[in-house]
Amino acid sequence: MLTLRPSHERGHFDHGWLDTYHSFSFADYRDPAHMRFRVLRVINEDTVAPGEGFGTHPHQDMEILTYVISGALQHRDSMGTGSVITAGEVQRMTAGTGVTHSEMNASQSEPVHLLQIWVFPEAEGLPPSYEQKRFGPQEKTDVLKLVASRDGRDGSVSWHQDVSVFASLLGPGRSLTHELAPNRYAWLQLISGALTANGRSLAPGDGLAFSAESSLRISAGQVSEFLLFDLP
Repeated sequence: MLTLRPSHERGHFDHGWLDTYHSFSFADYRDPAHMRFRVLRVINEDTVAPGEGFGTHPHQDMEILTYVISGALQHRDSMGTGSVITAGEVQRMTAGTGVTHSEMNASQSEPVHLLQIWVFPEAEGLPPSYEQKRFGPQEKTDVLKLVASRDGRDGSVSWHQDVSVFASLLGPGRSLTHELAPNRYAWLQLISGALTANGRSLAPGDGLAFSAESSLRISAGQVSEFLLFDLP
C-alpha cells in the first residue's frame, strides 16, 4: 500500500526568520491523521534566515538527525559540542536523559536549508551523545547511500533504533531498487527534483509511505535528491 503525503498539505508556518514545513504534527501544528509513521515522529523542512536560528532549548528521549541541504548550521549543546554542519553533512544527536542545544544559521548573508528528523529510540534514559559525518555528492550519486543505521555500518552515523536512512542524488532517467524485508516499512522524502516510486509521482516536499510492499522501484525524471527510511 502506498500513501502519499503531498507537500502542500503539510503544516506550514512562515515566521519571517524561519520558513518551516511539518510532515507530522509538531509544535502548533496538530493533525490527528498525521502524528507519525511507525517510529518516525518528525520530518521538518526548515529554511532559516541569515544570522537567525533556534536558541537554547531542551530535548529528551529522542533520536534526532539533521540533514543540511544547503548553507551551514552552527550547533552548540550541553555536552560541550560545538560544530558547524554544512551541506552534505549529517548530524545525529541522542537526547536520552536530557540535553539542551542551539542551532543557528552560521552565515550572516545566506539562508540555511535543512531537514530535521526525529525517531523514537528503542529505550528511554540513554546517555546523551553526538555524531557528525559528511557524505559528499559523489557518494550519493545514483546510489542509495546509507547515512544512518542502528549499527553504524558502511560508515553511517549510528543511532538507537532499527531504522536505516539512505540519501541519494539520482540522475535523470536513472532508477534504483530497494528490497524490503518482511514486516518492514519505508518512507520516501523527496527534497528536490521529480521521482516516480512504484508508479506514484512525487514533487519536491512530498513524502510517500510504503506498507506491505516487498520492494521499491524509484526512478528520476530529473536530478533528484531524496531520503529513504527503512523502518520496523
